[in-house]
Amino acid sequence: MEDQSKPNKIKTIRPETLEFIILYNQLRGKAFNNNSELAEALGFNNASSITEIIKSRQNIDPEKLKIFKEKYRELLGGKKTTDKTVYARTGEGIPMYEITATASGVEVYNDINDAHPVGRMNFPGIEECDFALPVWGHSMYPYLENGCWVALKIISDKKILPGEVYYIEWGDYRMYKRLLVSDNPEEVIAHSDNVTELINNRLKYAPFPIRIDEIKKLCLVKDIHKKHNH
Repeated sequence: MEDQSKPNKIKTIRPETLEFIILYNQLRGKAFNNNSELAEALGFNNASSITEIIKSRQNIDPEKLKIFKEKYRELLGGKKTTDKTVYARTGEGIPMYEITATASGVEVYNDINDAHPVGRMNFPGIEECDFALPVWGHSMYPYLENGCWVALKIISDKKILPGEVYYIEWGDYRMYKRLLVSDNPEEVIAHSDNVTELINNRLKYAPFPIRIDEIKKLCLVKDIHKKHNH
């Protein structure tokens, strides 16, 4: 019997549930028009099952997520983590900057303007990217793993695609975050994919709002490459 005195959200949101919620928000209105339509496509008995998952009241069955991703794979497209060696090349590719996170409660990177390129990254598919940075820390796990390299494209017009992962700079802060829609049109919600680490039953990497007009640099994550350890 449920304890009605407690919040109706589940205590632990599994990674596959978070992934489903993010993809759901990306595809709603494109791949399906409502929860009833999606429930029928995924084999749920009714639309309320989708609602319960989206509102974090229950976790999704991994098999249902698999069906969801398979059914809409053409619309999902693109960015997959690949295990490629990073080579330093001269005169081609995009510059790589070996900046690290500072020692603080949040993962704030050193200023990229103080760094010099340590090499160049050159793979098919990243020609439109501007530079590459490594990932330090675990706030964006499992999407971004500690030590991997990320190819970034500068978004000059600050147009944000909700649900995508960005490298952002605002104020004295520089970090990777997934940017979500806020109830305030002048803000976005900076979300960390790592929802498993808790401190005193609270998320270690809790979401927080950022004013769009305070964002100084916005770079879209276009490709992810694991760096081999030697």
